[in-house]
Amino acid sequence: MKLEQKDLASMLETGIVAARLAGQRAMEEISYVKASVKKSGELVTQADGRCQQIIVDRIKENYPDHGFIGEEGDDGEIFKQPPRGGEPFWWAIDPIDGTNNFAHQMPLFTVSVGALYEGEPIVGVIFEPATDSMFTAVKGGEAQLNGRRISAGDEEINEFASVGLDSHFGSDGRAPRWISEIVERTRFRNLGTTALQIAYVARGSLVATIVCTPKLWDIAAGAVIVESAGAIISDWQGEKIFPIELENYEGGIFQTIVTNKKVHSQIVELLKS
Repeated sequence: MKLEQKDLASMLETGIVAARLAGQRAMEEISYVKASVKKSGELVTQADGRCQQIIVDRIKENYPDHGFIGEEGDDGEIFKQPPRGGEPFWWAIDPIDGTNNFAHQMPLFTVSVGALYEGEPIVGVIFEPATDSMFTAVKGGEAQLNGRRISAGDEEINEFASVGLDSHFGSDGRAPRWISEIVERTRFRNLGTTALQIAYVARGSLVATIVCTPKLWDIAAGAVIVESAGAIISDWQGEKIFPIELENYEGGIFQTIVTNKKVHSQIVELLKS
């Protein structure tokens, strides 16, 4: 199937509406948060599942045969519904990216909605409800924030540049040695939401973000946005992450870096060292 820009635009509009509806619901519930711990050891709130269902229901109105994969499934598992039609369209959903912030009533979180075709991200929506910031892109188009074009820029790593860091570093929880160099050389940041840090690379607010334990729904939407903004998304070795075999994906992590083109090779070398 050849994807036309009008098809991508229609999918983008659906994703925007779904993300905004979910974000509005999350903001309504943030003052009444009830959190628990999933089997994975991560927090989940009553709003996560509700917001995910809002997104799925809205997308299904226009695309009933598409597949879905998301963070909030039954009994702490991932949510996965394969496509019912013959075309490999999947939507990757994180209804509240930044659940730890949300669970502590901090309105620093995003709704991340991405669409993939043949394992490649083709539509990306990252919505920050608290500031009404809507980051969007489609494959082959331009990255936008609230309808205005954004670009990753070419700022170097320096004492005034910001690099986004993760808040947890893997199974052993120990901070790797390269963390110290980032902290010493930059104005490092951790926002508590991977999707927003990726979006801020696309906007040029961060020169890079280094993510240790993201899953597909954390990066799928952002991948389209950053590449459309002239940035690079890769694994820690500098290799491509996509395409992904979604039929076999069961929630594995992708060590990910997102950078402007100027600093990508420097970040890769830093991680290798």
